[in-house]
Amino acid sequence: MWVFGYGSLLWNPEFNPVESVRADLPGYTRSFCMLSIHHRGTEKKPGLVLALDESAVDNHCMGMGLRVADNEAEKVLTELRKRELVSSAYLEKWIDLKLSDGRLVPAVTYVVDRNHPQYCQLELTHQAEIIAQAAGGRGANWEYLINTADFLQSLGIGDPELDWLVKEVTKLGYGT
Repeated sequence: MWVFGYGSLLWNPEFNPVESVRADLPGYTRSFCMLSIHHRGTEKKPGLVLALDESAVDNHCMGMGLRVADNEAEKVLTELRKRELVSSAYLEKWIDLKLSDGRLVPAVTYVVDRNHPQYCQLELTHQAEIIAQAAGGRGANWEYLINTADFLQSLGIGDPELDWLVKEVTKLGYGT
Protein backbone atom coordinates (compact mmCIF):
# COMPACT_ATOMS: atom_id res chain seq x y z
CA MET A 1 0.00 0.00 0.00
CA TRP A 2 1.23 3.46 -0.94
CA VAL A 3 0.21 6.76 0.68
CA PHE A 4 0.66 10.17 -0.98
CA GLY A 5 2.06 12.70 1.47
CA TYR A 6 1.83 16.39 0.63
CA GLY A 7 1.45 18.09 4.05
CA SER A 8 1.93 16.79 7.57
CA LEU A 9 2.16 13.21 6.32
CA LEU A 10 5.56 14.22 4.94
CA TRP A 11 7.11 15.03 8.31
CA ASN A 12 4.76 13.16 10.66
CA PRO A 13 3.28 10.11 8.93
CA GLU A 14 2.84 8.25 12.24
CA PHE A 15 4.07 5.07 10.56
CA ASN A 16 7.48 3.96 9.31
CA PRO A 17 7.46 3.85 5.51
CA VAL A 18 9.50 1.01 4.06
CA GLU A 19 10.09 3.19 1.01
CA SER A 20 9.85 6.94 0.41
CA VAL A 21 9.99 8.29 -3.14
CA ARG A 22 9.32 11.77 -4.52
CA ALA A 23 6.06 11.76 -6.41
CA ASP A 24 3.96 13.99 -8.62
CA LEU A 25 0.17 14.08 -8.63
CA PRO A 26 -1.26 15.83 -11.70
CA GLY A 27 -4.60 17.60 -11.58
CA TYR A 28 -4.37 18.71 -7.94
CA THR A 29 -2.84 21.60 -6.06
CA ARG A 30 -1.70 21.80 -2.45
CA SER A 31 -3.31 24.75 -0.66
CA PHE A 32 -4.56 25.96 2.69
CA CYS A 33 -8.18 25.50 1.64
CA MET A 34 -9.59 23.61 4.63
CA LEU A 35 -10.58 25.08 7.97
CA SER A 36 -9.24 22.98 10.84
CA ILE A 37 -11.55 22.64 13.83
CA HIS A 38 -9.76 19.71 15.47
CA HIS A 39 -6.03 19.37 14.76
CA ARG A 40 -4.82 22.95 14.16
CA GLY A 41 -7.76 25.02 15.35
CA THR A 42 -11.07 24.83 17.18
CA GLU A 43 -14.70 25.32 16.23
CA LYS A 44 -14.59 28.79 17.82
CA LYS A 45 -11.23 29.70 16.29
CA PRO A 46 -10.55 27.53 13.22
CA GLY A 47 -7.09 27.12 11.82
CA LEU A 48 -6.13 26.17 8.29
CA VAL A 49 -4.63 22.96 6.98
CA LEU A 50 -3.37 21.91 3.61
CA ALA A 51 -5.56 19.90 1.32
CA LEU A 52 -5.38 18.61 -2.20
CA ASP A 53 -7.78 20.67 -4.28
CA GLU A 54 -8.79 19.27 -7.64
CA SER A 55 -7.74 21.81 -10.23
CA ALA A 56 -6.98 22.39 -13.85
CA VAL A 57 -5.15 19.60 -15.65
CA ASP A 58 -1.95 21.68 -15.98
CA ASN A 59 -1.53 21.92 -12.18
CA HIS A 60 0.17 19.29 -10.09
CA CYS A 61 1.31 18.63 -6.54
CA MET A 62 4.79 17.38 -5.70
CA GLY A 63 5.11 15.28 -2.56
CA MET A 64 6.17 11.82 -1.47
CA GLY A 65 4.96 8.34 -2.11
CA LEU A 66 5.21 6.45 1.19
CA ARG A 67 5.06 2.66 0.98
CA VAL A 68 3.58 0.85 3.94
CA ALA A 69 4.83 -2.59 4.94
CA ASP A 70 2.37 -5.26 3.77
CA ASN A 71 1.80 -6.56 7.29
CA GLU A 72 0.96 -3.03 8.53
CA ALA A 73 -1.31 -1.88 5.69
CA GLU A 74 -4.65 -2.52 7.40
CA LYS A 75 -3.53 -0.92 10.68
CA VAL A 76 -2.03 2.12 8.93
CA LEU A 77 -5.14 2.65 6.81
CA THR A 78 -7.33 2.50 9.93
CA GLU A 79 -5.10 5.07 11.68
CA LEU A 80 -5.00 7.32 8.62
CA ARG A 81 -8.79 7.30 8.48
CA LYS A 82 -9.02 8.28 12.17
CA ARG A 83 -6.59 11.11 11.57
CA GLU A 84 -7.69 12.41 8.19
CA LEU A 85 -11.43 11.78 8.21
CA VAL A 86 -12.09 13.23 11.68
CA SER A 87 -14.56 15.81 10.34
CA SER A 88 -15.44 14.34 6.92
CA ALA A 89 -13.93 17.36 5.13
CA TYR A 90 -11.50 15.09 3.28
CA LEU A 91 -12.49 12.44 0.79
CA GLU A 92 -10.37 9.31 0.68
CA LYS A 93 -9.25 8.64 -2.88
CA TRP A 94 -7.17 5.95 -4.48
CA ILE A 95 -5.17 7.54 -7.26
CA ASP A 96 -2.45 6.54 -9.70
CA LEU A 97 0.68 8.19 -8.35
CA LYS A 98 3.72 8.80 -10.55
CA LEU A 99 6.91 8.20 -8.61
CA SER A 100 10.12 10.01 -9.57
CA ASP A 101 11.72 6.71 -10.60
CA GLY A 102 9.02 6.24 -13.25
CA ARG A 103 6.79 3.75 -11.46
CA LEU A 104 3.04 4.32 -11.44
CA VAL A 105 1.51 3.00 -8.20
CA PRO A 106 -1.98 3.05 -6.71
CA ALA A 107 -1.92 5.23 -3.58
CA VAL A 108 -4.37 6.45 -1.01
CA THR A 109 -4.62 10.19 -0.48
CA TYR A 110 -7.00 12.67 1.05
CA VAL A 111 -8.64 15.34 -1.10
CA VAL A 112 -10.77 18.21 0.17
CA ASP A 113 -14.52 17.94 -0.31
CA ARG A 114 -15.40 21.23 -1.99
CA ASN A 115 -19.00 20.85 -0.77
CA HIS A 116 -18.01 20.58 2.90
CA PRO A 117 -18.47 23.66 5.15
CA GLN A 118 -14.77 23.53 6.09
CA TYR A 119 -13.70 24.13 2.46
CA CYS A 120 -12.55 27.69 1.88
CA GLN A 121 -10.58 29.82 -0.52
CA LEU A 122 -8.96 32.75 1.25
CA GLU A 123 -6.46 35.39 0.20
CA LEU A 124 -2.90 34.62 1.31
CA THR A 125 -2.86 37.56 3.73
CA HIS A 126 -5.96 36.23 5.48
CA GLN A 127 -4.46 32.72 5.56
CA ALA A 128 -1.36 34.10 7.29
CA GLU A 129 -3.44 35.89 9.93
CA ILE A 130 -5.33 32.69 10.75
CA ILE A 131 -2.23 30.47 10.74
CA ALA A 132 -0.33 32.86 13.05
CA GLN A 133 -3.06 32.67 15.71
CA ALA A 134 -4.76 29.26 15.60
CA ALA A 135 -4.00 26.14 17.61
CA GLY A 136 -5.78 22.82 18.09
CA GLY A 137 -5.38 19.31 19.40
CA ARG A 138 -2.15 18.66 17.47
CA GLY A 139 -0.58 22.03 18.21
CA ALA A 140 -0.06 25.48 16.78
CA ASN A 141 -1.09 26.15 13.20
CA TRP A 142 2.13 28.07 12.48
CA GLU A 143 4.16 25.02 13.51
CA TYR A 144 2.29 22.90 10.93
CA LEU A 145 3.07 25.48 8.23
CA ILE A 146 6.75 25.77 9.09
CA ASN A 147 7.32 22.02 9.44
CA THR A 148 5.70 21.40 6.07
CA ALA A 149 7.57 24.20 4.29
CA ASP A 150 10.90 23.12 5.82
CA PHE A 151 10.37 19.49 4.83
CA LEU A 152 9.44 20.42 1.27
CA GLN A 153 12.57 22.57 1.03
CA SER A 154 14.71 19.68 2.32
CA LEU A 155 13.34 17.59 -0.56
CA GLY A 156 14.04 20.33 -3.09
CA ILE A 157 10.32 20.84 -3.70
CA GLY A 158 9.48 24.50 -4.13
CA ASP A 159 6.16 25.91 -3.00
CA PRO A 160 6.14 29.71 -3.39
CA GLU A 161 2.83 30.14 -1.54
CA LEU A 162 4.06 28.24 1.51
CA ASP A 163 7.35 30.15 1.44
CA TRP A 164 5.45 33.46 1.35
CA LEU A 165 3.18 32.33 4.18
CA VAL A 166 6.18 31.39 6.36
CA LYS A 167 7.63 34.89 5.90
CA GLU A 168 4.30 36.59 6.58
CA VAL A 169 3.43 34.44 9.62
CA THR A 170 6.92 35.12 11.00
CA LYS A 171 6.34 38.87 10.58
CA LEU A 172 3.01 38.55 12.39
CA GLY A 173 4.77 36.86 15.32
CA TYR A 174 3.23 33.45 16.00
CA GLY A 175 0.38 33.54 18.47
CA THR A 176 0.87 37.16 19.47
